[in-house]
Amino acid sequence: MLTCDYCGRTEPEGAATLTWATAVERGVSKTFCDTCAREHLRAMEGKLDSEWW
Repeated sequence: MLTCDYCGRTEPEGAATLTWATAVERGVSKTFCDTCAREHLRAMEGKLDSEWW
């Protein structure tokens, strides 16, 4: 199961997770659901850590 590191949403691996985003923040891999990724796209592009969103 994949879990969004921002909102906590879970999905079974491979089921609709192609739209999820991944990032590496301070050496830690993070996964974000499609809703959180869309909502915070500009911050992700600006390479802001998720704690600043």
